[in-house]
Amino acid sequence: MKLTLKIWRQKNFDTKGSIVNYEIDNISPDMSFLEMLDVLNADLILRDEDPVSFDHDCREGICGSCSLFINGQAHGPDRRITTCQLHMRKFKDGDTIYIEPFRAKAFPVIKDLVVDRSAFDRIQQSGGYISINTSGNTQDANSIPINKDDADDAFDAATCIGCGACVATCKNSSAMLFVGAKVSQYSLLPQGQTEASRRVTNMVNQMDLEGFGNCSNTGACEVECPKGISLDNIARMNRELIRASINK
Repeated sequence: MKLTLKIWRQKNFDTKGSIVNYEIDNISPDMSFLEMLDVLNADLILRDEDPVSFDHDCREGICGSCSLFINGQAHGPDRRITTCQLHMRKFKDGDTIYIEPFRAKAFPVIKDLVVDRSAFDRIQQSGGYISINTSGNTQDANSIPINKDDADDAFDAATCIGCGACVATCKNSSAMLFVGAKVSQYSLLPQGQTEASRRVTNMVNQMDLEGFGNCSNTGACEVECPKGISLDNIARMNRELIRASINK
């Protein structure tokens, strides 16, 4: 396959970026998208040019690092996958592919396609944990009866990998699907009830402090989410927040 790549290049946060054109050839349809970028970078290094910076780690759809905006879609033209799981057979020989970083005020560009998503870390640190006194005879978690529907919903919410596709896709750069998932995975389980009010209040407040926008219920976040996190989690988060404000 021969392709034209239009890639966002930006030296750092303080530097103005721009789209740079690259021609690449001999790309196998069986390559992953990141492997294609590896080939491009190998060619750039041989030409003594600066390689394109992009995030990656596991390359198995687990870590959420490989967050790219490809032809106007988070993680590219497929569903329920991350960028590392996108294969070049989704494109045609001669295609032009636009590759950009996830864009949001709360996700500043570090370099090229790499953005700072530490805002997600700070949201989780503000309340995404359970404090349990383990001294004495603590009850085994497996012995606590939990409704299967609640357990299934909690596990579904916990599959969120924090990639930021929801933010990049949302016209408001909202993080409510991410925060809703993190709130839900605890609020549905008995172990998370003690800190439920404090958790949702702290996490939503931190989300607002980070500069994320609000939700307008267009549903684009759920469509682009590689793990299919449901909008139900946003509704659950809103209910938890209302309950917390009433119980103050």
